[in-house]
Amino acid sequence: MLSRRQFILSASVFSAAPALANTETVDLASWKEELIASLPGNTEGRYQIPEPYWAKLVEVNLSLPVGEIHILPQTKHLYYTVAPGYAIRYGCAIGSEGLAYFGTGIISRKVEWPSWTPTPEMIERDPAAYEQYADGMPGGPNNPLGARALYVYENGRDTAIRVHGTTNPRSIGSASSNGCFRMYNSHVIDLYDRVPIGTKIHAY
Repeated sequence: MLSRRQFILSASVFSAAPALANTETVDLASWKEELIASLPGNTEGRYQIPEPYWAKLVEVNLSLPVGEIHILPQTKHLYYTVAPGYAIRYGCAIGSEGLAYFGTGIISRKVEWPSWTPTPEMIERDPAAYEQYADGMPGGPNNPLGARALYVYENGRDTAIRVHGTTNPRSIGSASSNGCFRMYNSHVIDLYDRVPIGTKIHAY
């Protein structure tokens, strides 16, 4: 398992965009400029995103495969590797104490404006908050999964863990979810558009 020090080689900041397939045949400076132009901005509606959670391009361990998601719960950041040694870094919220997800899975499903049904465990933990939604809640701007959801599977089984948007942008950077990884809606839309089905996801 990689430590944060092993994962991140540099805090050099650029913003990001399409994956770079072959750095030897592409003008790296031009590629970075294109990436900068493609990233979501630093506001979420009227909410000003704190600088530590802006979408940025950072340098990472050169050995990391391109096209994978890596989540570092300690810093509340999600990385998507887009080229050898480079990843887009987004802010995220992680699971509350005792509910955090660790491991490796596969993004096996993607949904725009997903519906949501609390798990039986969530209802048991907090019936006042969740029992009213036991039959599910349709997707839309008031749905807690936000604008997009990426579904994490292990060995062909749905883990009930999602990478998803949120109706509460102030929660990004905290440990406050029921195990899922929340992102700003604009950021999860950006990630959703980049990530194909079958992408590996690692949470350390």
